[in-house]
Amino acid sequence: MTTILTVPPSLDDGTFESLLQPLSELEPDAKVLLDARHTRWSSPYGLIGLLTLAQARGNRPQFYPPEDPNTASYWARAGFFRHAEKLFELTRPVPRSRSGDSNFFLEITPIAQTEDVHIVVEHIRERSKAIMETLGFPPSSSLGFSVVMSESCQNIVEHAGGPGWVAVQTYDWQKRLGRRVVVIAVSDSGVGFRQSLGLTRAPSDRWDDGAALEAAVLRATSRFRDPGRGQGLAGIRKYMGKWDAKLTVRSGTARIGIIPKWDDDQPLVEHLPAFAGAQYQMIIPQAVQV
Repeated sequence: MTTILTVPPSLDDGTFESLLQPLSELEPDAKVLLDARHTRWSSPYGLIGLLTLAQARGNRPQFYPPEDPNTASYWARAGFFRHAEKLFELTRPVPRSRSGDSNFFLEITPIAQTEDVHIVVEHIRERSKAIMETLGFPPSSSLGFSVVMSESCQNIVEHAGGPGWVAVQTYDWQKRLGRRVVVIAVSDSGVGFRQSLGLTRAPSDRWDDGAALEAAVLRATSRFRDPGRGQGLAGIRKYMGKWDAKLTVRSGTARIGIIPKWDDDQPLVEHLPAFAGAQYQMIIPQAVQV
């Protein structure tokens, strides 16, 4: 028996959760079909979330691609189908991947080893000035952007124990924010923060996904005992505050966030459907001119 999961018409970090509740109730080797025929839009988080979902399954899920030709073409330019054809059983032919979509500063890129991080950072370094100038920040802020990218991707290599993905896109958020934003999405199908940090944690009455995220994001706890480790997320958090940006990190059954004033999200959400690995999203809005 195959379980059909309907991909929402608009797929982002919020609506992606609708796929995870029924998925979390299935056996790892249960047959799954993801139906995205009526999906019209997806954020970078949504696209790499689908790839992570497929990686975490015990077998290859089936996948109905979007029927709308504009949506399918966009997903191809983002690099989604190039990777999806290795992870899903696609039910029909899809557009060939093409590079050059100006909305994607970084197409969907796999991260499995340190060398992959170096390639991503080198690519982003060449374009980071353009990214930050698009948002109205000085050229000097491009260094911070490269740091954020490096630390986000390096966490996959050091902590996940499994492969991951990264994508960077810019678009206008007129309805929600009235400004242009750059969105960084990072996801992996590894062990998650609770297991990674649990190897070296101090005895505690509470150790769950929420506690692990608080330790990693708010207290810069690392699974490594070397002095100075655990500063990656602390560095990311510093830049998020400097740029009035939003950071969310999801792992296991919890999500923690550094929430700016322009957003009404909750700083900590627990008892979510279980999902593999960790998922980051960073939203950097255009600077307000004064």
